Amino acid sequence: MTLTNESSGAATPFAPPEAGELVVYRGFTLFDGTGSAPRPAVSLVVDGSVIRSVADETDVAAALADGAEVVDLTGHFVTPGLIDAHQHLATPPDRPAAEAILRRLVHSGVTAVRDMADDLRQVGDLARAALVGEIAAPDIHYAALMAGPGFFDDPRTHQVTRGAVPGHVPWMQAVTDTTDLPLAVALARGTYASAIKVYADLEAGLVAAVTAEAHRQGIPVWAHAAVFPATPGEVVAAGVDTVSHVTLLAHEAAKEPLTSYKDKPAVDHENLVTGEDARLDALFARMREQDVVLDATAGMWASAELAGDDPESVERARRQTELAIALTAQAHRAGVALATGTDYETAPGEPFPALHEELAFLVKRCGIPAPDVLRSATLVGARSAGTAHLTGSVEPGKLADFAVFARDPLADIDHLRTITLTVKRGRRFPRAAYATTPSRETR
Repeated sequence: MTLTNESSGAATPFAPPEAGELVVYRGFTLFDGTGSAPRPAVSLVVDGSVIRSVADETDVAAALADGAEVVDLTGHFVTPGLIDAHQHLATPPDRPAAEAILRRLVHSGVTAVRDMADDLRQVGDLARAALVGEIAAPDIHYAALMAGPGFFDDPRTHQVTRGAVPGHVPWMQAVTDTTDLPLAVALARGTYASAIKVYADLEAGLVAAVTAEAHRQGIPVWAHAAVFPATPGEVVAAGVDTVSHVTLLAHEAAKEPLTSYKDKPAVDHENLVTGEDARLDALFARMREQDVVLDATAGMWASAELAGDDPESVERARRQTELAIALTAQAHRAGVALATGTDYETAPGEPFPALHEELAFLVKRCGIPAPDVLRSATLVGARSAGTAHLTGSVEPGKLADFAVFARDPLADIDHLRTITLTVKRGRRFPRAAYATTPSRETR
């Protein structure tokens, strides 16, 4: 059959460069994300979308002999690309708003995000458009959700399944003891999801069964830290790969049994805010032993978007913030791997994304050293997304995902706002281009 109207498809102005296109970045101080100390006067050779060498002057000389482009970064500071481990890009779907958020993220040093369950009909297309370069955006790794049937009268589930029945679509499934889990997981995988998200209203045994089947089919499980009635300890014991929301871990010390997502019991706030509760120490030890990543979303209750505007809401946000600070610091002391998720976004007119606020919160309010926070935002973030073999550190063979700052963010975390350049899969996104229309951006 001969096609009479062949088309090359949509334009891809932000596509990664082809293999063989060499760029040498020279003269910067490198925080590579591996745990090594920062190194001054580093040179980096990028071949297409991949890092060919780091600080290897032989390769640099060879690249220069091959006519590579040279980018002088003398006096600048380079980190791996930042990762927001908890985003929601389509609840409800709004393509222009999502593209604006993604464009701001990639011009702020962010090279990847985890989307923690939305309308995957739109998120899947955003992920494809970001990957091939139709839009200026970080890479998007997203989850398909599973929860108990009682959760699906939540208004958000209707927003993300318009035209279908909540709980009965591949990206948002209601599961019970009678569900054909091999089929349910296969349907979720068919959305091209990176993970199954276990959300709410599931007993411990069912959380474990979903996790086991997902792992059998080669897909990770990202869970709420408490699934109600499954406790945090039961969620971790089920073998999940990441848990989200540090304040939900407080339910390991709940004063009453957990029942449902809508009916959360009181927690032992007064004891937990000391950051020295033995019940949480035991939970964190188990998480460290099993290498479970904690997507803390620690600063969300301190944000302008969630702080509230009436006395009751303000007090709730204050208490939740106090709890988040104590438990996040306790988790860090216990050696739990922290990822930097946000679960909110700054207002459209703001110049920088919520992820910058989260990193500042972890340093300034939780007392975590800046090098640890930057590692959480890079290599640990890549682990949370299942992509640490590809990105998260600046090393030969990995994707050319990194951020360039005029001032050292290790010396002051607010120096994240001195971002001058993001490189994602070898494609350059100058911060100066953010104030322009997308069509004016160049590699």
